[in-house]
Amino acid sequence: MSSINVDVSLKGSLRNAETLCDMAEIEEMDFSRIFDRPPRPLNMDRQRSCDERSLSELSTGLPIPSPRPSSRVENNFRLIDHLNCLPSPGRRSGFNTPLSQFGVETHPTVAEAWEALRRSLVYFRGEPVGTIAALDNSEEQVNYDQVFVRDFVPSALAFLMNGEPEIVKNFILKTLRLQSWEKKIDRFQLGEGVMPASFKVLHDPVTHNETLMADFGESAIGRVAPVDSGFWWIFLLRAYTKSTGDTSLAEKPECQKGMRLILSLCLSEGFDTFPTLLCADGCCMVDRRMGVYGYPIEIQALFFMALRCALLLLKQDEEGNEFVERITKRLHALSFHMRSYYWIDLKQLNDIYRYKTEEYSHTAVNKFNVIPDSLPEWIFDFMPVRGGYFIGNVSPARMDFRWFCLGNCIAILSSLATPEQSTAIMDLIESRWEELVGEMPLKVIYPAIESHEWRIVTGCDPKNTRWSYHNGGSWPVLLWLLTAACIKTGRPQIARRAIELAETRLIKDNWPEYYDGKLGRFIGKQARKSQTWSIAGYLVAKMMLEDPSHLGTVALEEDKQMKPPIRRSNSWTF
Repeated sequence: MSSINVDVSLKGSLRNAETLCDMAEIEEMDFSRIFDRPPRPLNMDRQRSCDERSLSELSTGLPIPSPRPSSRVENNFRLIDHLNCLPSPGRRSGFNTPLSQFGVETHPTVAEAWEALRRSLVYFRGEPVGTIAALDNSEEQVNYDQVFVRDFVPSALAFLMNGEPEIVKNFILKTLRLQSWEKKIDRFQLGEGVMPASFKVLHDPVTHNETLMADFGESAIGRVAPVDSGFWWIFLLRAYTKSTGDTSLAEKPECQKGMRLILSLCLSEGFDTFPTLLCADGCCMVDRRMGVYGYPIEIQALFFMALRCALLLLKQDEEGNEFVERITKRLHALSFHMRSYYWIDLKQLNDIYRYKTEEYSHTAVNKFNVIPDSLPEWIFDFMPVRGGYFIGNVSPARMDFRWFCLGNCIAILSSLATPEQSTAIMDLIESRWEELVGEMPLKVIYPAIESHEWRIVTGCDPKNTRWSYHNGGSWPVLLWLLTAACIKTGRPQIARRAIELAETRLIKDNWPEYYDGKLGRFIGKQARKSQTWSIAGYLVAKMMLEDPSHLGTVALEEDKQMKPPIRRSNSWTF
């Protein structure tokens, strides 16, 4: 068997240590403990840094014994202590590194991707502040020449993992400045803490001044404000802090205030009886009418992630402690609600199939009065014996059983999903590879809606025809989320297979925004080329697979206090 030489560099010293591991052992390991604490005073958990650990801990030179757990979930990943000390995030990857850390020559796609990503940089008064959505000049750009908060996330992660945090810091501060703007759409004022969907740098040719122009939804198709922008902003602030170890940015009064404003909006009390967040159609990555109104999984998972990140970043002062208390209560309620009512596996599907209706009082089993006849036919063939996932939406008399990739991956990374549920999601992806991955990763939604249902749900949207765009299209940007989820669950071979599939076409097709068709064979009929987040998503996936210790930048450990409901079935224990 081949072995891997892991070179561990200790800061301020010439000491080196070698750890030998079999690749097959690595692929069976769970990387979920690759998390560390940034320096105080922020309340974030981190393992001891490499320079604090003794040389004897790092230089045993002994092979790691192959685990023999009773189940994959119980494998407690003995490789973690070694991976904690891999030279990340200070080491650069990809474009500036001709060889990967394991001495394997990087794929030629990596260098071209870095060149394309750097071409997409946007500058404001001489400093990089983001990346534009796409460099495609073949058609009218619409708003693809702007910096989107959502789209910039994989770009930001790529630069952080490559040891270039300044652009991320600039982006965080500039969008924070835009948050304080007065926001009106048709004379109606938005909430104070709303983050912009995007911004553009305007150049005055006369005065040679540059200004930032933000879009809060007033120019968007459908005029919908982005709910997810604020959550992604908090996520990036935590990623920057975790990657650099620099707590000064998060501690700035303006950053603390920005977080509190976002939290005030989403934690406000009202008429809702659910801990989930009520949202309009088009308020997230699925930014057109696609029947995701109500309580979509993508927003709930991002909400959960943002709350957990904010809990780590908020100062423990009078104002911060008030929000910490509110966040803690909401997290407990939200985790119980999502794990209880959004989770489906074969056992739960059988239960829903036999639901009684019109049940009353707190003893009701069918709490949302879901009619069993509303179960779609495809779900019975789609659900494997082993595996499960979080469904798209739950509300009175409604369960949206569609698979949403981003929501399920974020559920794993944020630890909204329990370790058992995370494993079940991976089992589902492997079992339904053809449906969810096909020939180009990765289905944003499965399955597509068509015919009469398409007309009703989308309003006859010609861009969201079946197996296109949001309606079952394949989006390469989702590679980074899949890869992170695979590493956290100890299944990197799944990500490797998906990345190798994407590498056969991405350069040749000039980095499309999305692909069409049941298997993702065709470049999207309205897809922009040189799509920045397709480029960055690929780079982040490659860097995480090359150096799994990057996982700590984007993922959180499980909070043991948030116990999963006991009554829910566990199909993965067969």
